[in-house]
Amino acid sequence: MKKIEIKKLVRPNVHSLNAYSAKEIPCKIKLDANESPYSAFSVQRLAFSVKKIFQTLNRYPDPEAKVLKGIIAKNINLKPENILLGNGSDELIYYLIATFGGPVLYPVPTFSIYGIISQALGEKGIAIKLDKEFDLNTDKILTAIKKLRPKLIFLSSPNNPTGNCFSSDKILKIIEVSRSIVVVDEAYQPFSSERGFLPLLRDYKNLVIMRTLSKIGLAGLRVGFLIADAGIIKEVNKVRLPFNINLLSQAIAAEALKNKRMMGRYISTIVSERERLFDELSEIKSIKPYPTEANFILFKVKNSDKACQKLLRRGVLVRNMKGVVNGCLRVTVGTKNENNSFLKALKEVIK
Repeated sequence: MKKIEIKKLVRPNVHSLNAYSAKEIPCKIKLDANESPYSAFSVQRLAFSVKKIFQTLNRYPDPEAKVLKGIIAKNINLKPENILLGNGSDELIYYLIATFGGPVLYPVPTFSIYGIISQALGEKGIAIKLDKEFDLNTDKILTAIKKLRPKLIFLSSPNNPTGNCFSSDKILKIIEVSRSIVVVDEAYQPFSSERGFLPLLRDYKNLVIMRTLSKIGLAGLRVGFLIADAGIIKEVNKVRLPFNINLLSQAIAAEALKNKRMMGRYISTIVSERERLFDELSEIKSIKPYPTEANFILFKVKNSDKACQKLLRRGVLVRNMKGVVNGCLRVTVGTKNENNSFLKALKEVIK
């Protein structure tokens, strides 16, 4: 049999690419992935609608997801033509880069998928370091915009993994100066005290807002959405894969979004627990938690590698940010009991 060297067939930009790491590590308390500790869908609603859903699994789903898109449009007071649905935010990032190309500019540290997909598609990534306060370095960004002319700019606010919102005036300056598409990724906006950039959508044609249902209790459905001028949505829709939102995800997400009261209650509980957890971490002398507007807390700890391993031995999984924010761990806000268990384990580890 003829021997084929697969690596020689792979495109150079993919060959040198490191895959996104999303390992499943068995543990009692999982606080590493910024998931909600609560499901935003009730068993009662599922029982009511599941029979109808399963009777139509032999058919392709609605390619436009019109019902779900209509509910989202109503909730944000816009038209369905201003919305594009994706199989999670990851797919939408892929579509944006496939549509507009590069270079692609983003601050670091931030959501690593911006850089990974840019490289996968053969587009140049421009990484600009955040300042000491984890805010945007507008001088360097504006210089890069002028010299390198990026086609896309991704700004995650609140930012992952730092948790803070970028200064609104800095984001506005970038939108106003840039002739490219500026994507404000508001995956964690439901947990923030700030309104977000949705009210400014009509004023800036180059503004795209990205949101997701993953952080508010529906991570398993993989539903994200773009909000933008209808002209932008029309162009991005050209590269969207057909039937990208499956039948179950469409139906369950639509039902869940009708129950805004329950979802809002869960979000309020997470925000309250976040504040308590932050205060508790601030009381531990060798810990430095960073202010956050998301559903997680980044904190500095001595011997972060060992601390992470010791927490795992005690059944608590957090995210080690080594190589991204060295010396730091990131903990997702869980239920009250989960947070208490984390704090107890952390104090034991510190001692």
